[in-house]
Parts: sequence; structure tokens; C-alpha cells
Amino acid sequence: GSHDSFSYWVDEKSPVGPDQATAIKRLARISLVKKIMKKWSVTQNLTFKEQLEGGIRYFDLRVSSKPGEIGQEIYFIHGLFGIKVWDGLKEINTFLEQHPKEVVFLDFNHFYAMDDSHHFFLINRIRSAFGSKLCSVECVEYVTLQYMWEKKHQVLIFYHYPLYQEYSFLWPGNKMPAPWANTTNVRKLLQFLETTLEERSRYGTFHVSQAILTPQVKTIARHLIRGLKNTLVHRNLPMILNWVKAQKPGVMGVNIITSDFVELVDFAATVIALNDLLLEEDQSAS
Repeated sequence: GSHDSFSYWVDEKSPVGPDQATAIKRLARISLVKKIMKKWSVTQNLTFKEQLEGGIRYFDLRVSSKPGEIGQEIYFIHGLFGIKVWDGLKEINTFLEQHPKEVVFLDFNHFYAMDDSHHFFLINRIRSAFGSKLCSVECVEYVTLQYMWEKKHQVLIFYHYPLYQEYSFLWPGNKMPAPWANTTNVRKLLQFLETTLEERSRYGTFHVSQAILTPQVKTIARHLIRGLKNTLVHRNLPMILNWVKAQKPGVMGVNIITSDFVELVDFAATVIALNDLLLEEDQSAS
């Protein structure tokens, strides 16, 4: 998985997003401030298509309307506005059309400046983009690749807003817990990932290990111009990747792992390779 999957492009010319504090909105009237914000808002370099081609299958999505804009259009957001959600969904669908055995998880987990009419608009967009590829809510343990292939389903949508109850193809957000360490310290992060894996539900949910470091206000203040990638990510990725390599998938093991700048190391390939451990277990059991 990728963290803030859509943030490879954010619009410096757009207003600051409703996910930001009032003080930052005021500061952002200075054009340089938006340039600095961009360095901290972008957490991926690759487009959806490039992420998919690189092996990413779980997408972490935050969305917002544009206050003051006429109509219900919804955009991706992380400090600054990204592309229209519709454009991103179409890009993902094109990949799925070309690869009918691939399955993706789209986790809509933060909504800003959206009332029910915006949600209905977005949900209809999701349905228009994927149609019969959408997998209805089911017992998590039943949803194997074999199950998805038989039903010709390719998309699981997680929707962290009460309206999910009205649609069979929207999975509740609580089926995709993603505990967040909220630290700049890599050792604290790895300890948190270990602890939350131990607390992982044995049955009935997926689980996201967010292998990401989060800048605090003072981090940003000290390293304004360097940005997220140069301050936190580059330096700590090797340790994070070593933790990933030491994991086992399966019950009480890792399930989905997300990272920033997924192409900087062999992140996707390393996570995918963990599945071989399950095959080895099967072979030794049989």
C-alpha cells in the first residue's frame, strides 16, 4: 500500500485545503508558503498507474470538495488540492480492465467540506467508474483471490462515513483499521507497529501497518526547505524496510503495509515476497 496515495501532484495555485488549520490558511496567502507546503504535502512520486505497475494494491485516499466552487466535484487532498477523484478512479479502472485478475483496495478514510449531497455524488462516481467490478461486503475471511475471480470482482471500497450502510458495495471503515504512530522517531514507529500487530483482531477485519513517520510542527520549522522526503523518509527507509523483511503474513501477522515514496526502495517487491512464506507453510503442511 501507499500512504496518501494521490499526493504525487498537488496544486500550488489552489486554495489551501479545509484539512488545514486557520493559521496555515492565513499564512498561505504568501506564495512561498505554498511552495514549502508542497514539499511536506507530497508523499509519493508515482502516479496511480505507476504505483499499480509497481505492485501497489492498497490506496489511502483523502478527499474534499472545494469550498466556494459550484457543483459537487470532489478532489483528493493533503494540505493542498490534488486531482479530481473521478480522474484517479478512471486511471485505476483502465489498469483493472487491462489486468482482469488484479484486485485493489480503495480506502476513503478522510472527508473534508462534504455534506451528504457530496457523498452521494462521490459514491455515484465510484459506481460509474467500476460497475460490476465492485465487491459487496462479505465476511472478510471469504474474500480470497479465487472468490474475487469467480465473481469477476476487482475492487473493494472502504468508506469511513455512515452512508456506507446504504450501499452493498461500500465496506465499513472499521473493517480496515490503520493505527497511526504519529512519530518522527523510527524506533518508536517500529515499536508501535509491533504492538499494534499483537493487538490485531484475530477475525473479521483487514489490518494496515502504517510504516510512516509523521513530521511535527517543529520538524517542519527546522527543515522548511528540505521537505518530507529529505528530512524523514530517505534516512529512515532502510530501517523500516528491514522491519518489513522480518515480518510474517497470515493470522496475527502483517496484512497490508503502507509507506511513503514507495519507489525509493524495493518496498512493494519486499512486501509481495512475504506471501511466499505462506506458500512454504502450505507446502510443509501438505
